[in-house]
Amino acid sequence: MDTALTRAQLVRWRTAIFAIFFASGLSIATWASRVPAIKTTLGVDNIQIGLMLLGAGLASIVGLSLASVVLARFGARRGMLVAMFVFATGVLLIGIGTDVANSYLVVIAGLALFGLGNGSLDVMMNVEGAAIEKHTDKTILPLFHAFFSFGTVIGAALGVVAVAWRSNVLLHTSVMAAFIVVIAVWSIANVPAREVSMDPDAEAPKRPWRERLHESMSAWREPRTYALGVIMLGMAFAEGGANDWLALGVAEGHGAGQALGAAGLAVFSVSMTVVRVFGGPLVDRFGRVATLRVLAGLATVGLLLFILAPNVPLVFVGAALWGAGVSLGFPLGMSAAADDPAHAAARVSAAATIGYIAFLAGPPLLGLISENVGLLNTLYILVLLAIASGVASGAARPIAGSKVGAGHQSAR
Repeated sequence: MDTALTRAQLVRWRTAIFAIFFASGLSIATWASRVPAIKTTLGVDNIQIGLMLLGAGLASIVGLSLASVVLARFGARRGMLVAMFVFATGVLLIGIGTDVANSYLVVIAGLALFGLGNGSLDVMMNVEGAAIEKHTDKTILPLFHAFFSFGTVIGAALGVVAVAWRSNVLLHTSVMAAFIVVIAVWSIANVPAREVSMDPDAEAPKRPWRERLHESMSAWREPRTYALGVIMLGMAFAEGGANDWLALGVAEGHGAGQALGAAGLAVFSVSMTVVRVFGGPLVDRFGRVATLRVLAGLATVGLLLFILAPNVPLVFVGAALWGAGVSLGFPLGMSAAADDPAHAAARVSAAATIGYIAFLAGPPLLGLISENVGLLNTLYILVLLAIASGVASGAARPIAGSKVGAGHQSAR
């Protein structure tokens, strides 16, 4: 089934996965940008908003857990299409629940579909990205993750425009849901069926799906999966912690105010995105392990500087180093999981699940701990996790026969 692809087919495949990563980021920013309007329209308080966020997070974890089943049953190509339809429906339902039904429960149902679809898609689109890496022998997953970041930036900007134009939540989410469906249909039409992505082969004898599920779950019995999980857990924990707590750390921990808090988060996000854009060639030059170790060091220094800095400019330098340091841990962990094409889908699925659970569950845990020791002191947990990621980086060394991530020195 994995027939040779022309250059045009490869470009369309790569562009399609870029678009899928973008759509995922766009959907997240669409919902997040309208939280104030949803809160006002429904007349709910912060506790109820928190429960909404919890519901979406739990649904995302369920989606992550189901991804292996979906891959085994339908393959990544069909699975991604269904997942995108599911979270597009969720985005639409959020608008209906806000402005038509005026129902808190309907919005929660929309968020459940939103989380379920996005959680499952997160695994499958990374499986596809890893498959492209194997096909091209180049590190490209960081750039795919940069497109996810682009999606969140564009989604946030469109949210600002929607608010400025006084568009209600329904109109905004309807337009975005329709756009996501268009992206889904176009993208999947340009994704080739590949055995490495567990897509069913119509010409081959059909294997029982339970057998494919057993293969998909096999990665959880391999020690390397958990070693890669340490890399991804530390970096995903630190990235998620920044998204939820960095601005508050600047505003309250350092007493700089809300405006500078938002600016600090922007510095972190820009730094992370820039390294993701240019990270692939760096990895191909210096190797996956060396890059991860250097970045783990940057994250550690950046976090310590952020916590201990005596003035705001140094806090911002810390935020920039923090963002650069955590930028590639997640995509390179999944790239390493895909080193063996025969087991790429199973191993990427397992590694992505570890990373995303840390990304989703980490920030709430930091919030609970900070109530007792203070927010800045809580961030020392991230310092320890960044160090652990650096120590575990050797697990990302390419396996025999894999060229992606070996670096030019090793490739000679």
